[in-house]
Amino acid sequence: MKIGIFDSGLGGLSVLRELLKTLPQEDYVYYGDNANCPYGGKSAEYVLGRSREITELLLSKGCKIIIVACNTATSAAIASLRNAYPEIPFIGMEPAVKPAALGTQTGVIGVLATAGTLKGSKYLDMKGRFASKVKVIEHVGEGFVELVESGRVGNDGTPKEEIAQVDEILTKALKPLIDAGADNIVLGCTHYPFLLPALERNASRLAPERKVKFIDPAPAIARRLQEVIAETGRESLANEAQKKEPGVELLSSSSVSELEKFFNLYAICPRTSK
Repeated sequence: MKIGIFDSGLGGLSVLRELLKTLPQEDYVYYGDNANCPYGGKSAEYVLGRSREITELLLSKGCKIIIVACNTATSAAIASLRNAYPEIPFIGMEPAVKPAALGTQTGVIGVLATAGTLKGSKYLDMKGRFASKVKVIEHVGEGFVELVESGRVGNDGTPKEEIAQVDEILTKALKPLIDAGADNIVLGCTHYPFLLPALERNASRLAPERKVKFIDPAPAIARRLQEVIAETGRESLANEAQKKEPGVELLSSSSVSELEKFFNLYAICPRTSK
């Protein structure tokens, strides 16, 4: 089965990476709207328009399931897409507020996300339903998307100057959450998991006495995709798992070669095909 995935840029590769681990036998078409990244500061109408155009492209490629691997696009567009294409299952991003609220020991959770996600109805609904008994500290991950899109994620082995720049940006967003007592922090943008080692390093420095957990939404998306595939009545995934290596087609509104470079850097897949 061919599965479409789209994001404003590279962030959805964090979802694709998880899918390749969990469902390696499927075929994937990934569209990064890099020319228009980031979506976080754009109007809901603009994001909806781009989401519809990208959906049409993915459908023309034969995709039978579409994953909106962007929190901002999920908030702005997924309801409209489901109405417009009732025969296509759409899987969207949900900020992991529920597990964060259930797992907190301090009674305080943090949410790092784009401005668009924090204002979106899906996030506000999740917050109202699952976080009414805990304190929620929110912060926009200012500069996070740009770091990932430029490949500057502050991993070990990178120049000290670059690590210092990354740490400065991450600390600015993390400090209000840590200072308020947050022990579970929701990563509300698919770009952010690529910064996870640097986020953990800085959280440990800011709160050495507290174990701070960051919650990546990608595993939940992989589980939901498994459920959707099973609902189609297709034969056992276990029987198909031996069939072949995954096929991955990369598409971009900017440079496919740039996208492939970051795919190889971030997604950790055995092979690609354009």
